Amino acid sequence: MTKFTDLIDLAADRLGGAVLIANDEFFAPKEALLKGNAAEWREGEYTERGKWMDGWETRRRRPPGEGRDWCVVRLGLPGAIHGVVVDTSFFRGNFPESCSIDAATVTGTPSAEQLADDSRTTWTTILPQSKLKGDARNEFEIRERPSATHVRFSIYPDGGVARLRVHGEPTFDATKAGKAGELDLAAMENGGLAIESSDMFFGNRHNLIQPGRSTHMGDGWETKRRRGPGHDWVVVRLGSRGTIHRVEVDTDHFKGNAPASCLVEVIDDPSAAKSSGSPKGEWRPLLAESPLQPHARHRFTELSKSAPATHARLSIYPDGGVARLRLFGTVT
Repeated sequence: MTKFTDLIDLAADRLGGAVLIANDEFFAPKEALLKGNAAEWREGEYTERGKWMDGWETRRRRPPGEGRDWCVVRLGLPGAIHGVVVDTSFFRGNFPESCSIDAATVTGTPSAEQLADDSRTTWTTILPQSKLKGDARNEFEIRERPSATHVRFSIYPDGGVARLRVHGEPTFDATKAGKAGELDLAAMENGGLAIESSDMFFGNRHNLIQPGRSTHMGDGWETKRRRGPGHDWVVVRLGSRGTIHRVEVDTDHFKGNAPASCLVEVIDDPSAAKSSGSPKGEWRPLLAESPLQPHARHRFTELSKSAPATHARLSIYPDGGVARLRLFGTVT
């Protein structure tokens, strides 16, 4: 079973996640909750309203202990929520006593005011009010794994939170993607998930299927230097069962540490198409072992005769870094 914190942060701002509205953000802005970097501390830095804090922080409630503060988050990718991390880093004397999380699935792009109105949005509690520790990563597993497009984060009675992470699996309905045509079947935004890898010492495997081009060397999948036989690999569960026609392997920014070559194999295991477990069966070659160049975008169309697949495995020889993997094809 994959630990929920190994899954995608569905609320990440780089995926389109946003804090749409908050009832209070007197000391520190709501937008900081979803920043991609870890929270930082700036000794002796103050603003007109008080100590500068890297997170979302509300004013003190008067009288204390009455009510709550809250914000509404639009997930960057709708999906099934497996767990949340409420990070109170550097909030030591000003963290909330507890928190709760509600989820909602809404269509279209409603206004922040509509989402905040309980008479217009149906919210379901997925994390009941739970105790928090200060200056800590508070992890909460959500066993029901509800699907949602938005979450409402409440803190009791007030205080500050550095970061909110909403980990889960993206959902994507290929039947609603418009006219039948090519999709990047591996893309995170199309429901793809990097379920396992041999190593990710320098860069997380999920970076391989992020939207857009990589922004720097740390925005890719990179393994440690191999000091023995073998090679590194990563397995991607396709967002939809489909037939792959084109492969793109991008080593952007990897100038002195790109792999020498790569191989792509596929497998068709519908029983594992919706799980985060390893597929069963025999891997078949899709792209024969092919040389790679540093800091380059490789496009491969000469593939083995393809058939429907649910998973793909990228092998790199012997090790190194790859920025992005694209597997273009049609949904079966």
